[in-house]
This record gives sequence, C-alpha cells and structure tokens, in this order.
Amino acid sequence: MTQDHRIQPPRTADERATLTAMLQFQRDTLEMKCAGLTAEQLKSRAVSPSGLSLLGLVRHLAEVERGWFRNVINGEGSRSRWTPPGSTDWADFDVDDADVDEGFAVWREECARARAIVAAAPSLDVTGSLDGETYALRYVLAHMIEEYARHNGHADLLRERIDGSTGE
Repeated sequence: MTQDHRIQPPRTADERATLTAMLQFQRDTLEMKCAGLTAEQLKSRAVSPSGLSLLGLVRHLAEVERGWFRNVINGEGSRSRWTPPGSTDWADFDVDDADVDEGFAVWREECARARAIVAAAPSLDVTGSLDGETYALRYVLAHMIEEYARHNGHADLLRERIDGSTGE
C-alpha cells in the first residue's frame, strides 16, 4: 500500500467536526486500501466465496453516499448510477465490465456532494426521510462511519489476498 496520508480526526472537537473528520478518515482509508492496484486487481473477487471486490466496494459506497446524503437529507430523488430502473439488484458490485476510472470518479463526486450537503446544513438536527422514517443528519453521519468501517474491514481482507498488504 502507499504511504498513509490520512488526517487523524480531532480528539477534542465539537460534534460536527468530530463526525465529519471521522467519516473523511474512513473515506481516505478506503482510498488507501485501493491505491497502487491495477484495474484487474481492483475487480478481483479475492476472498472466495464472496463476490466482493475493491471496485465493487467503491461503487457501492458511492451509491450509499448518494442515497443517504442526496436523497434522504437533501430530498433529491437521485437514481442509482449502476442499477437499472426497476431492478432490485446491487449492480454496483457487478464489476467485470466496469470502468475503474469512472467508479472512482463517481465515488469522489458523491463524497464531495455529501461534504457540501453537510457543510450547508444549519445543524446536525436537519432531517430527511426514507420509506416513511425520519433521519437526522447526525444519525446519517454516524451510520456512514459505521458503513465505511465495516466495508474497510472487507477491504483489508481483499487487499491482503490480492498482494499481501496489510495495515490500518
């Protein structure tokens, strides 16, 4: 893996600064886990029998960013980038013919849009809804940290099986 350029979250900041920094740290961790690999390695389903790949995780997390921040908090109604309308399949994980550069570009774009939505929110008490349930921005940020942390654990296993690299 490449050198660690992640910024450690502050240990004594307010709630918004702590949550946003922790989420960014998790995003940077995913990027670090993918750094330096070929397109073939990023598409590799390296931990059998799982169908997970690093590129699939990147595409999935782009969709999760879009869904929670743009759709739930911002109320945009934005459609999935990779799943066809009307389908319930998780096409973000179908990476055999996927464009690696596109996957990372979409993920980075969704992360940037999410950061802008959070920055524009007057407080963490801002709410949005999904399937009749109401969610505060505070909850969404905490959920996203959990989502990334879980998938970064998957990324650890995938990366180790691909090239033996380990680390935080």
